[in-house]
Order: sequence, then C-alpha cells, then structure tokens
Amino acid sequence: MKVVRSLAYTRYKLTDDTTEQDVLAAAEGILKGRLERQGSIGNPADANDFLRMRLGALAHEEFHVLWLDNRHRIIDCQKLFTGTVDGASVYPREVVRAALSVNACAAILAHNHPSGVAEPSAADRAITSELCDALRLIGVRILDHIVVGAECVSMAGRGLM
Repeated sequence: MKVVRSLAYTRYKLTDDTTEQDVLAAAEGILKGRLERQGSIGNPADANDFLRMRLGALAHEEFHVLWLDNRHRIIDCQKLFTGTVDGASVYPREVVRAALSVNACAAILAHNHPSGVAEPSAADRAITSELCDALRLIGVRILDHIVVGAECVSMAGRGLM
C-alpha cells in the first residue's frame, strides 16, 4: 500500500497491489486517530471499535494495553504478548515494566479470542486479578479488561473486576 503524507494530514491511497492487511492497517490508523483526537476516555467502551479493529481478525491471541494518564488521556497502546490460537502467556512483571516506561496512571487491558466467542474465561478473570494487584502497587488503576471476539465484552461492565 502506498501512503501519501502531508504536514496537515495523512491520506491513504489504495493501489492494485493493496492487500487485506493494508486495508486493516489503514482502518486501524483511522480509528486510532479518532481515539487520540477524543483526548481522553470517559468510558472504556470508547475504545471498543479501535480494539476490535486491532485484534478482531487475528488468528492467534494477542494481549494489548491502552495506557492512560491521570486524566484518562491516551498515552500509548502497546501489544505486550502474542500467543497461539487458544491462549497467550501474560507476565505481570512485564506489564508493570511497560506501565512504568510510559509513566501510566491507568490502563485498559485487552485481548482477543480467535474463536470469536468473547466470553471471559476463568484464566482471563485470574490474570486480570493478578494484574490489578500488581499494578495497584505502583499506583496504576485498571479501568477495564476488554475481550474481543465477534463483539467486545467489558469485564468491568459484567462486574468481573
């Protein structure tokens, strides 16, 4: 995919050799730009479209964190772990290290279920609890853990956090 950049804006130009991955990357870029322009996240559901675009079509699990400052403005969105078709190993130590590296005050966790079924598993609930405990020690609050499948499921919205 050829990308045409200008100082004022970024425009994506599709050519004959554009792949599906190029289109998805462009869509992710557009959604990320919208999310960043919102400035802050008042409701974790604001991030659902971005996370669905970023994670929804993957054939393997990935664990991402949307890092926020003390006013819930977006600092960064990082892919921290990559797994297989039915799981990803998540290490609290590495999540804490990533939080400190961007000076985050809050976080929205996200991962996908390649099966398309976004129902949080017992393992999802357990790692969320571990991460809440670990990040609380350094003053980072987890606002939500979103599981992406055919739809997005908010663990906070379900009362699982």
